[in-house]
Amino acid sequence: MERTEQRPAAAPMASELQTVRMPRRVLDRPQAFVALLTERPVSLYAAAVLRIGYGLLYLVFLLREFPHRHDMWGPDAPWTPTLARQMFDQSGWVSLLTLSDSQVYFEACYAAALVTCALFLLGWRTRAVGVLFAVVVVSFHARALYLADGGDNLMVLMVVYLVFTACGRRWSLDARRTRLQASAARTTGLRAGDLRQHLGDIRIILTTVLHNCGMFVIAAQVCFLYGCAGLYKVQGAKWSDGTALHYVLNIDLFRPWPELSQMVAGHHVLIAVVAYLTVLVQVAFPFTLFSRVKYPVLILLFGMHVNIAVLMGLPLFSGAMIVADAAFLPDRFYRALGRLGRRAFQRTGGMGAEAPAGTTPVLVPPQTSLK
Repeated sequence: MERTEQRPAAAPMASELQTVRMPRRVLDRPQAFVALLTERPVSLYAAAVLRIGYGLLYLVFLLREFPHRHDMWGPDAPWTPTLARQMFDQSGWVSLLTLSDSQVYFEACYAAALVTCALFLLGWRTRAVGVLFAVVVVSFHARALYLADGGDNLMVLMVVYLVFTACGRRWSLDARRTRLQASAARTTGLRAGDLRQHLGDIRIILTTVLHNCGMFVIAAQVCFLYGCAGLYKVQGAKWSDGTALHYVLNIDLFRPWPELSQMVAGHHVLIAVVAYLTVLVQVAFPFTLFSRVKYPVLILLFGMHVNIAVLMGLPLFSGAMIVADAAFLPDRFYRALGRLGRRAFQRTGGMGAEAPAGTTPVLVPPQTSLK
């Protein structure tokens, strides 16, 4: 019998290997994106800071304007509910404050708004209260559009985005209740049925997707805001020659402390440098998000908004922008901040303070007498 000679198979060429690997990389990218979107919620602490920041900011705003509430939003305000409703026909806005011209109704709405802001700040039933908080902010903003200073516009957008996020999972009453329920379930050993467990998994995936998309939209909104602001400034002649801030500091409408504004406006070189730096930071901000350069940029933006609040008298706008910038800090920063806060609380009296006379210290159990 004749032996047939078997030849070894030819090794695949490099071009063929490359064509095999390319589709795998192409297929892996969508899978990685889907995993990032569905498996783990991102920036939970940043979302909690947004909830706390905007809840506290609007609560302070409503308390600050409490003596002037009738002149700003009441039935007898110069901008009457009838005028507001006529504006709604053109602008498409809606407001709960215009549903009735009753003074009692307005006072009830204002009290409900204060309670809603406080509950949203504390993170109690955040999903439902978040919707109510968005309704409150939109209603007060739409009722008196001409009283806005720019911070209202940003807050309206942010509170609507926060409705879709899981902003109550950290630093909230909801988070505390969830921990207690999980601890009780481990103690009793209760387990949910298969159908209930399956529905729970679907709910977790859905909330994770909504949260991640909401945080992405918030980040995109802030980047779009800074980018547009910087590009508009570049087109202005006053910003090009560095004199824009000099004119801003001499506008009577934005001079809560004229002496301070005049003193700052006297440093011409400093004013020009700050003007150019403002434009540079705003234009560059969207391009620094994926590098460590964003941290000094965020510090510069924080200083800029503090100066706007003090020198121009726009605390609501500056506060809204500072809270929005906090969304770009990583969760490890907020975890470290929380640890520092707990240690400071323990040092100042949370754990180490002496118990009042006649009481038993909390950490020491009562001892039985040996006599």
